[in-house]
Amino acid sequence: MARPPAASPWRGKARSDSGGDSESRGLLLGLLGVAIFALTLPMTRLAVGTPEAPLMSGLFLAMGRAAVAGLLSAALLLWQRAPLPQRGDWWPLAVTALGVVFGFPLLTSIAMRYVGAVHAAVIIGLLPLATATVGALLHRQRPSAAFWACALLGSALVVVFAVLRSGRQGLSLHPADLLLMAAVACAAVGYAWGGRLAQHMRADAVICWALVLSLPVSLPLAWLAWPQAAVPAAAWAGFAYVAVFSMWLGFFAWYRGLALGGTVRVSQVQLAQPFMSMLFAVPLLGESLDAVSVSFGLAVLATVALGRRMPVRR
Repeated sequence: MARPPAASPWRGKARSDSGGDSESRGLLLGLLGVAIFALTLPMTRLAVGTPEAPLMSGLFLAMGRAAVAGLLSAALLLWQRAPLPQRGDWWPLAVTALGVVFGFPLLTSIAMRYVGAVHAAVIIGLLPLATATVGALLHRQRPSAAFWACALLGSALVVVFAVLRSGRQGLSLHPADLLLMAAVACAAVGYAWGGRLAQHMRADAVICWALVLSLPVSLPLAWLAWPQAAVPAAAWAGFAYVAVFSMWLGFFAWYRGLALGGTVRVSQVQLAQPFMSMLFAVPLLGESLDAVSVSFGLAVLATVALGRRMPVRR
């Protein structure tokens, strides 16, 4: 009797674990991804500099990191002889790329020249709730009214913090704060769609194909935006980190974690990311933690933790 064909190692792995095991492994892998992502804001600040001492442009940092990670992805896919994605996977890969390859990196790279990493970490602290919300909608779940109330409360806290720190008279937001909020929305969409793809594709294949799909845009733009003046080694170190770890390796663990444990639940481990980013910013950038930043960070943390407990029906 002929043996049935072996399952492709690139398909279906996310569903092979038992429920409890999958969730535990998903949370651990998600936490690993968050630990890698937590250095993104401080390293971005290190690379782009400040308004008084600008270094790399936001466009070069965003497109350069995508181009480097895209070339690494192409090499990995060729070495692994990975099959092409299925026809129906191309447009979700394009949406994923728009969110995490273009939207989030470009918006944060521009914003980080004008705000500190501690300040930005509090605003990015809204990302867990945003990811859970997009994930719930994408998987056709029905969050309760209490869940949406937590989402609105968390959003209000972030806006109030940004207004207080805008340095302007009256109720106004710094343009960089608006960029960071838009970056949160882009990342949430990219995370949710990437996590969905990782349910039937390998997690590394999801981000690799999204990056390769982006190369025709990211590579020429990175070349055109190449720094004209000399850039210090510390800035290049920041660039190398966000290109190899933030844009590439971190997603291997993150998308696998989302696939195993579920986007809504695993997204909540991002709660640790703002505080990790703040702690990393102190030795790397010489920034200081203040009571207002910590208080708002804890308040956002509380709203997201409360939202996680609210019922979500299919």
